[in-house]
Amino acid sequence: MNGSALPADRNWVNGTKTYQLDRKDGFAAVSGCHGGSLRVKNKKKTKDDGLMASLCSAVCDHQIGLSVNLMLLLFLTHNFFPRARRRTSKFFHMSYYNPNTQKYGCGTDDLYYVALWLVIFTGLRVVVMEYIFDPLARLGGLRGRKALVRFKEQAWLVCYCTCSWSLGMYLIYHSDFWFNLHGLWQGWPFREINGLLKLYYLFQWGFWLQQILVVNIEEKRKDYTQMFVHHIFTCALIFLSYGYYHTRVGVVILTIMDLVDIVLPTAKLLNYLKFTTACDIVFGLFMLVWVVTRHGFYLTVMWSIYADAPRDMAPGCYLGDGTMVPASATEQYDALGGNVIWANLVKAYTDRSGTICWNPNIRYGFLTLLAALQIICIMWFALIVKIAYGVITGKGAEDARSDDEGEDSDLEIEDDIKSSHATIAAKTEAGYAPVEHEVGVEDLTFTRRSSPGLRNYRRANRSSSSRSSGISIPGHGDRKELLGRIGCDKPT
Repeated sequence: MNGSALPADRNWVNGTKTYQLDRKDGFAAVSGCHGGSLRVKNKKKTKDDGLMASLCSAVCDHQIGLSVNLMLLLFLTHNFFPRARRRTSKFFHMSYYNPNTQKYGCGTDDLYYVALWLVIFTGLRVVVMEYIFDPLARLGGLRGRKALVRFKEQAWLVCYCTCSWSLGMYLIYHSDFWFNLHGLWQGWPFREINGLLKLYYLFQWGFWLQQILVVNIEEKRKDYTQMFVHHIFTCALIFLSYGYYHTRVGVVILTIMDLVDIVLPTAKLLNYLKFTTACDIVFGLFMLVWVVTRHGFYLTVMWSIYADAPRDMAPGCYLGDGTMVPASATEQYDALGGNVIWANLVKAYTDRSGTICWNPNIRYGFLTLLAALQIICIMWFALIVKIAYGVITGKGAEDARSDDEGEDSDLEIEDDIKSSHATIAAKTEAGYAPVEHEVGVEDLTFTRRSSPGLRNYRRANRSSSSRSSGISIPGHGDRKELLGRIGCDKPT
């Protein structure tokens, strides 16, 4: 509840009951002589969190506003300053269209379009969570603060990943590498791709960049490091595969990874809504899908990179006119940069129509990044197996990504305070005189708000390291709630 709605300190005496609203010493408490008391404690003001933490908090609290303002600024600049259109048009249209082939090339101008998608996803995510999924969650009977926040997060993942996975499957199904991994390499370099494939690649790039933003500006969880590393490596793979004309294998990897992010969040949504039987079925399906996709198909693609790529892609330098200088022509191959790794990896960004060389050693860089993601997936799967074992043995499961606090229902606390506040108002109207006490300035606490999913439910200080909730009920601060059947949030 917004603290500004509370009046000053007052006492109401009515026979055997005393109603008190006390805001001194950083506490707001509503108590009755025979009904116990409810105290919502504001943590004492901590030292300044620093410029970076304040900036993250400001961005987190105004994601919709920042996105809308940036879009409006870009739109107005494009329409009212004709001289700027040469630059601003790159934000609204995919670059390097070739009318002769009706395909698109790849280059640095595509980064403008990626930036647009990053801004779109930043605002769209919050809009969908707060104005669509929040009402749906409440209709489903969810009351707890964390349950509401996590429901909206998982529902957004289901929404996005269903769209991205469906489009990825459509692209793969209508390609020449549908269940044909040799098609990923034969005919390389793919300097031009069709428009739908390019759109898919660029908005996926924007989405994963936005995910890096999300994990840093919103409330951090216990697996923050794994999540951050996962997102960094994913963006690095997209950047390098796009720059080295390996968009085909990129689509396959992204599509493989997306499927799990539909099934697991769906199981969680069912768990939050108390559909336990359906939740059990979907959770079992999730474990099967995880093993098949992330430890089956994924490793198969890695093996194809290691074994098939050197056979299907002849080592050599490929010139812009379509000719090729084989690696066996050592002097010419060296002169064209055949043994240079980095310059070839970013060729699409530096000289998109120039010579690009295939050196089999380059594949080890991609394999290293993919192996790092596989290690993270193995770590997450170990947690998933632990949760499943806990459910089977009836011990329950603890949220591996929970904050360092209990699963207190802040909405219920808020409702209790509002109810008591209404009782106080009724007593005032009935003629009971309030006893006023002044509250000094030193007792006022100013706090910055939490992430959009939390800021409506708590008003307390957070440390810069964890930004955990500042609302607690005495005796429950260290308690961990059991999550039932699903306990590991977002294992990708």
